[in-house]
Amino acid sequence: MKKWFCLLIATLLLCMTLTALGEEIDAANWYEIFVYSYQDSNGDHIGDLNGIRQRLSYIEEMGFDGIWLMPIMPSPSYHKYDVTDYYEVDPLYGTVDDLKALAADCHARGIRLIIDLVVNHTSSKHPWFLQATEALRKGDLDNPYIGYYCFSQQPGSKMVPLSGTDWYYEEQFSGGGMPDLNLENPAVMEEIRSIMTFWLTECGIDGFRLDAVTSFVAGNIAASVECLRQIKDMAEEIKPGSYLVGEAWTSLSEIARYYESGIDSFFLFPASQAEGYIAQVIRSQKPASAYVTYLKQVEDALPSAIWAPFLSNHDTGRSVAAMQARTNPSKLKFAHALLNMMGGNTFTYYGEEIGMAGSGDDPNKRTAMFWNDEDMTQNPPGVTKVEYPYPSVDEQLADPDSLLNYIRAVNELKKQVPAIARGEHTTVFNDEFLCLLRRDWQGEQVYIAINFSASDTLTLSLPEEIGAPVLLGELEAGGGACLLDAENATVSLPPYAIVILANDLT
Repeated sequence: MKKWFCLLIATLLLCMTLTALGEEIDAANWYEIFVYSYQDSNGDHIGDLNGIRQRLSYIEEMGFDGIWLMPIMPSPSYHKYDVTDYYEVDPLYGTVDDLKALAADCHARGIRLIIDLVVNHTSSKHPWFLQATEALRKGDLDNPYIGYYCFSQQPGSKMVPLSGTDWYYEEQFSGGGMPDLNLENPAVMEEIRSIMTFWLTECGIDGFRLDAVTSFVAGNIAASVECLRQIKDMAEEIKPGSYLVGEAWTSLSEIARYYESGIDSFFLFPASQAEGYIAQVIRSQKPASAYVTYLKQVEDALPSAIWAPFLSNHDTGRSVAAMQARTNPSKLKFAHALLNMMGGNTFTYYGEEIGMAGSGDDPNKRTAMFWNDEDMTQNPPGVTKVEYPYPSVDEQLADPDSLLNYIRAVNELKKQVPAIARGEHTTVFNDEFLCLLRRDWQGEQVYIAINFSASDTLTLSLPEEIGAPVLLGELEAGGGACLLDAENATVSLPPYAIVILANDLT
């Protein structure tokens, strides 16, 4: 049986681990779930909150210590990014009490829980918008809800005519019945405070994923950053330590500007998808050099930030296609490992751990979780193609060499060696196919040796600063076993292998 992960339980290293864990750290392995497609508990073939509760053992055993739920509030759409009530759970998914129970169950397992907070826009069926538009049609310009939205009598890009009037409203996501809120209105910000208070304190969740932050004040980054700063300050007042991660689908330099808001993390979009850092590294002629170059770019842009890298999410094509890995699990495994070795809070989209496919229209990216041939939800409306290049969860759980078990090993390795996610980064060595990274955390050093070659076993000479190297863990995506020669200070790495080392301080 191939050994995906090994951790030596030497007394000294155990003490080091306990010392490191003395300081509480937020979840580093996050799992994104589209509730509709995950697990049904009541027989209607649509995923729900109680279904997720039934799968918490699986999520915990996979090494995920944080869960992000895509929108769960009432909505007329399947995706639920058009909210009609900010204080309820959509009946398809369950009740507020179901969410409270899920949060309690998560916390009992040491798992943090965040939900999507969609405040750039509402549904056109939200009571605020209905009252505002009714007032405009009546000519009642004193109605306070008019100021909740971005109404104008001037047409323009992203402005939608309001029937029966000479007014227009802003809708950055046109065609979806999602009018933009006016986040520069203090009354709207107070509504957001009330909404966050409900979910954080009454429901017990641990934070929010903030949708579409680049559109908070369209075309004005500084104003959007100010809105985010207010949201962060309110969250800290309501529940100190709440984790907020924002969707800023933009360049690295602009993501850096959004971090000025104080929001904990923003998704590292430049690392994701077919043209992102990880895919480009795997396609590069000098992959180790490329990886180190991208790491430096992110470090220079975001020197003190908690990064949030990911390979794919509900809006992007899944990574099995981006990595051209439908028939090459080693490449897909290695991509996930490289992403996690970047550091920060890594986000994994449900189904990525089994190599699910999906591209094109959004519903195709949100198909039913492939547990087995019987226990699956129905697919969301609009799905035109369903494809499962790799076996089901149940089959992969039983296969020690599976993608699922590899990703579980990656997650567990990060939990056992928190310096991987939390440490300050230094590149010690790199050439075309080998690199050695160092992470400094809480006075200790951890070293990450990576072989980027898809075909060759390579030997890395370790620098004197490591001293007598001790093996903490290894990840073998391409076959073969790693070999540490502590006496001669070398480590042999088979293709697509990663080794985690530490100093022996005895």
